[in-house]
Amino acid sequence: MTTADMTDLRQAAAFSEGGAGGNPAGALIGDSLPSDAKLQAIAGAAGYSDTALAAPEGVHWRVRYLTPDCEVDFCGHATITVGAVMTELNGPGTYPLQINAGGICVAGRLDDARQSQIELSSPPAHIGPVDAAPLEKALALFGLRGDDLDPQIPPETTNAGNDHLVPALRHRVRLAAIVYDLEAGRLLMEQHGLTIINLIWAEDRRQIHSRNSFSISGVPEDPAIEAAAAFVGYLRDLGWSYTAGIEVTQGADMGMSSKPRDTIPDEAGAPVLVSGTTRTIE
Repeated sequence: MTTADMTDLRQAAAFSEGGAGGNPAGALIGDSLPSDAKLQAIAGAAGYSDTALAAPEGVHWRVRYLTPDCEVDFCGHATITVGAVMTELNGPGTYPLQINAGGICVAGRLDDARQSQIELSSPPAHIGPVDAAPLEKALALFGLRGDDLDPQIPPETTNAGNDHLVPALRHRVRLAAIVYDLEAGRLLMEQHGLTIINLIWAEDRRQIHSRNSFSISGVPEDPAIEAAAAFVGYLRDLGWSYTAGIEVTQGADMGMSSKPRDTIPDEAGAPVLVSGTTRTIE
């Protein structure tokens, strides 16, 4: 391969279950990356919420992530897709990646059914306080009020590569009913430096349901994203008690159920390990 172009595009859905669901992404791997303008044109033509483009750079692979409208610093499901393509092309193993948010790695293997099982180590996950203005605007955007929020999980800004706003809701019905104006959401995210507004509902201490507004990219909702890694890191740092890990179901309200598997180190701020099955898209 030479410079990555559309003829090299691979497509897969990360975090799929039983050959269905998951979050589709494009991945291009070449000997070098094209110009910024070409990168954006490839992502626009691919049409996915995120396309990852990778090329070798020293001892690691340089990876950039582009939506149809802009570049983002990190994208979990596109990284899983990159791992699946690297596993297909170069065999199982661990691949060090250099992204805008720093150094991470992705590991791939094939299961007994020859499906790609991919695990990524997220950038360090950390949290920060939420300013009143973006929170109030986000609640208004989704038709929510302050008493819709779950007092067990205070709103926070989480980060595992990108900044996300996380409002936790009291009731599943409010999460299922979410609708909003796409352009208003985009302006809100641009104004406050947000990549995702990650609306969640905790069924219990282990089962979490999530919806992911990604309007900054021109996409109303993404089925499964790395915001889940940032969120479970937040729960860890919050002191959330759990015994058998935390399972985050995403995309169910879109009819694209996706289940990343998260491994959560005890150390505050430590990267979260995110793994999942990929489904090839022809």
